[in-house]
Amino acid sequence: MVDIKLLKRLRNETQVSLADCRKALEETDNNYEKALTWLKKHGLEKAAKKAERETSQGLVESYIHQNGRVGAMVEVLCETDFVARTSEFKNLAHEIAMQVAAMAPRDVDTLLKQEYIRDSTKTIEGLVKETIARVGENITVKNIARIAIGE
Repeated sequence: MVDIKLLKRLRNETQVSLADCRKALEETDNNYEKALTWLKKHGLEKAAKKAERETSQGLVESYIHQNGRVGAMVEVLCETDFVARTSEFKNLAHEIAMQVAAMAPRDVDTLLKQEYIRDSTKTIEGLVKETIARVGENITVKNIARIAIGE
């Protein structure tokens, strides 16, 4: 029997589907920490299965640092315009644009390998894979650009 309080907490914290949260708790005998690990592993497996799907929709996101001296633009793609309009996808694109402005990666491959500026336990690639697991579609970072005064 799944603990409803743990189920709600897991769902709110991870934003993973209710069905996956329930399965994680069932598989781990209501152990919250083990359920988080199970979801992470399961999410990475889901992302790997979706990696070959075509990404032809998405959005271009920009970020200008507060002082107006650094700006970044990113093109982040997904499979459908429905997902491209979700707050989850828009937030991912914004976080990636902030990462590009802050860390100045030379290309997309370098960006994906960087530590995420908000959580050093994750890479940008890991952040993308977590979002893939939540939205259920393949996501790719297609292009990045950064402009800074004096560089």
